[in-house]
Amino acid sequence: MNALTNKVAVVTGGGSGIGQAICKRFAQEGASVVILELSREKAVETKQQIENLKGTVDVYACDVSGHDDTHNVFKQIINKYKKVDILVNNAGIAHVGNLGTTSEDDFDRIYGVNVKGVYNCMHAAIDFMVVQGGGCILNLASIASKYAVADRFAYSMSKGAVLTMTFSVAKDYIDKNIRCNCVCPARIHTPFVDNFVAQNYPGREAEIMESLSNYQPIGRMGKPNEVANLALFLCSEEAAFITGQAYDIDGGATYLR
Repeated sequence: MNALTNKVAVVTGGGSGIGQAICKRFAQEGASVVILELSREKAVETKQQIENLKGTVDVYACDVSGHDDTHNVFKQIINKYKKVDILVNNAGIAHVGNLGTTSEDDFDRIYGVNVKGVYNCMHAAIDFMVVQGGGCILNLASIASKYAVADRFAYSMSKGAVLTMTFSVAKDYIDKNIRCNCVCPARIHTPFVDNFVAQNYPGREAEIMESLSNYQPIGRMGKPNEVANLALFLCSEEAAFITGQAYDIDGGATYLR
């Protein structure tokens, strides 16, 4: 329970779902967890859960789609903690639609958070990591970054960019002792999924949930803590020889469908 002792881990979108699970898992392993959320209030539940576990946690309100806002927050973090050992770019938003039904506003909104948000955080952290002699970046991509998923045009675009940014950063900073990887989940059962199904498929919740589960050949959706366990490994010294990789966590969806 000390894989991340004395590490400072910044996690975006840590207020719920996968991000919350990652924050809790990292705190359990000794990290000082710093949560970046658009609204500070959204991260309060995560903060309380970590504090109940006697973990160390801090919260900063941050719109990761804003370049200046993100850089200012990272400066505050550096001033307080003097370093950033781990950056997990988890914050992201979804969109359902094909090319014809995706408006320019939809496209820009997805791009702003899912692509520019990842860029902004990496850009804000990278120079500090170089100066301190190394670091670890983990980005949340998706199986949609690797193959076609119906009606996910803008989302797939954004996660494809996350995948290739991961490769580029890993290549450019390998000699600076900075590792950069990404994980590619299939469908993960989070409160977002429950709310989305309830809002868009009233009266058909059970049918849709079964369909979402069966999309993975293993027969169910993934769990946030399963993604968190993979994230922990990739951000720990156990994975010191791993960089520039995209890890599927998909119940067989990528290659067994």
